[in-house]
Amino acid sequence: MTRFAFIGRCSTEDLQDPEASRNWQLTRARTLIEPAGGEVVAEYFDSGHSRALPWKRRPQAAALLRALRDPGRGFDAVVIGEPQRTFYGDQFGNTFPLFVHFNVPLWVPEVGGAIDPENEAHDLVMSVFGGMSKGERNRIKIRVRTAMASQTRLEGRFLGGRPPYGYRLGDAGPHPHPVKGAAGTRLHRLEPDPVAGPVVARIFAMYLRGQGMHAIAETLTREDIPCPSAADRMRNPHRDGRAWSKGAVRWILSNPRYTGHQVWNKQPKREVLLDIDDVTLGHRTQQSLNPVEEWIWSADPVHTPLVSMEIFTRAQGKAAARRSPGHRAERMPRSTHRDYALRGLLYCGRARTKCRAPTTTDTPTTAAGSRPNSNA
Repeated sequence: MTRFAFIGRCSTEDLQDPEASRNWQLTRARTLIEPAGGEVVAEYFDSGHSRALPWKRRPQAAALLRALRDPGRGFDAVVIGEPQRTFYGDQFGNTFPLFVHFNVPLWVPEVGGAIDPENEAHDLVMSVFGGMSKGERNRIKIRVRTAMASQTRLEGRFLGGRPPYGYRLGDAGPHPHPVKGAAGTRLHRLEPDPVAGPVVARIFAMYLRGQGMHAIAETLTREDIPCPSAADRMRNPHRDGRAWSKGAVRWILSNPRYTGHQVWNKQPKREVLLDIDDVTLGHRTQQSLNPVEEWIWSADPVHTPLVSMEIFTRAQGKAAARRSPGHRAERMPRSTHRDYALRGLLYCGRARTKCRAPTTTDTPTTAAGSRPNSNA
């Protein structure tokens, strides 16, 4: 009897059922080896990992590579149920030499048995399956992106994910896809949050009145208004949630969905090399902001706006002007018109930071206890 280790993989990115995928791949593997007296004694099956990940970055595949080095590994050969699920692009060429080095045969159904390292036809067949796997994944990505762009532009459909601060999810009826609708899947739409929605409108108003993002964040924190991560702890358990940040204010001011339009492709995912000095490590997924002209907008408003298009456009223009070279920062009007000879020259003896001049609304303090000016 020849002892085999089974290696397989399935991914949730193309809606595979992990258990069903494992079963049919294992069945194919057993159909290949059992007539030759083979038996599967070990399994290495990766679930929920993209085929684009190289073997050393898939937990079970990496475990198999480590087992190859162990003389007491417990199996004599390895069998694959489906090469397109296991190898992607040039992964076969980067992995098979290890099987040859440790003298462990690799069996594949499409070859009808073990791969012969001296057989050019075997190498060509496996290279073709790697290319087919890469092409299949690219086609899935193109179909999904095209469908999402169409659903955004023509239907204004909410495409999933967490609702923006100021909104909550509401029911929008059964899913139009017959299978998903029959399974009880529902569509969702954005509805104004009665507590957080007015805060969004207030942030835009404060910004257009001349307050900076840092000053807005300080004001909201001082008034004990929950920041986005505190308002939705279930979706933000990894965030602190104690105070507003300048970044949170900036994100709200730049989000076009507050105008009532559905907007997609604002921050798409891209794949970049994990290590430019070792391309065999594959890619990592990274989000980056797209230029405004590449955003996909719904043709009409599809949910209740929190700010008008005019207000949103003015805020974007103001932000763009602030980023322009030579721009002088705007400041909120001071509460006093008195002149102070040492204004801008005084520093805190403890924090070593510049202190602001006193105003008529300040509580009297010593120079050492003065609060730093957040707008300085």
